Amino acid sequence: MFPTALAGSLPKPVWLADTETLWPKWHLADAPLLQAKADATLLWLKLQEDAGLDVVGDGEQARQHFVHGFLEQVEGIDFANKVKMGIRNNRYDAMVPQVVAPLRLKGRVHAFEAQLARAHTRKRLKFTLPGPMTIVDTVADRYYGDRVKMAMAFAELLNTEALALQADGVDVIQFDEPAFNVYMAEAADWGVAALERAARGLSCTTAVHICYGYGIEANVAWKQTLGEQWRQYEQVFPALAKSSIDQVSLECYHSRVPLELMELLSGKDLMVGLIDVASAEVETPHQVADTIGRALQHVAKERLIGCTNCGMAPMSRDVALAKLRALSEGAALARERYA
Repeated sequence: MFPTALAGSLPKPVWLADTETLWPKWHLADAPLLQAKADATLLWLKLQEDAGLDVVGDGEQARQHFVHGFLEQVEGIDFANKVKMGIRNNRYDAMVPQVVAPLRLKGRVHAFEAQLARAHTRKRLKFTLPGPMTIVDTVADRYYGDRVKMAMAFAELLNTEALALQADGVDVIQFDEPAFNVYMAEAADWGVAALERAARGLSCTTAVHICYGYGIEANVAWKQTLGEQWRQYEQVFPALAKSSIDQVSLECYHSRVPLELMELLSGKDLMVGLIDVASAEVETPHQVADTIGRALQHVAKERLIGCTNCGMAPMSRDVALAKLRALSEGAALARERYA
């Protein structure tokens, strides 16, 4: 019961890139940078194993950003002339590339880090990709003129890479869709359909991660406007319950999400967020086990996976590692309690 996994990203080592920030600047270039990315990936694989996680990932060490790491290998996108644009419904501004021509993959996107990770761990391996709706919300469209049409174009490319990742030996392919918690009606209307297009033909485990964002100031401030109950999941979970996606990752600990909303995902495995990524305070194993206990009122034991609320890229390495240990130890304690 209660296998453990992380949502996706982990902090970059100080010798690889800027730390405790999104969009970190690389400290190297060319071949030395590639080697440093490989070293960081192997380091975090070992640290995840040492922390006791059951499902490990590359920690997105070879990507500057979870969306742009994919986009850099897509033709039809102008990175040389980024523009400032409000994203996530203008929650914050970002410098984003522009879509200026038909979208095509230049080739493989994540073969390097996926194959490296697969060769160096016997654990179940999860690999993350940005979801099509979230990509659409993180680029400036100067070509398609239609968000749905562009999302489906990105979904085609994601599907090509996802099938290749499956062939690399990846066990779980997760699509990150924070935009589902922002554009709820659109997510239910066409976002889930685009997600399923991205996952078409996969026989490995498929997952979608939907959170309330990294623990950065803009997200923390936004959460304060959401009231006593955060019910965004209520609008998209029914559509996901009908979908072919196997697992759903959701924010739980230190959130105001009503736990009964998990019941809308009957039949799905739930990656329940047991670790707060917006705080440097490290959870205790007892707190993790207690959260599992509360979640078990709404999800079956065999369907609960212990996870972090979101990625941990902006955190310090020491705090992130301590939180992963707490996650693993808390899940072990919960197994003793609820076996």
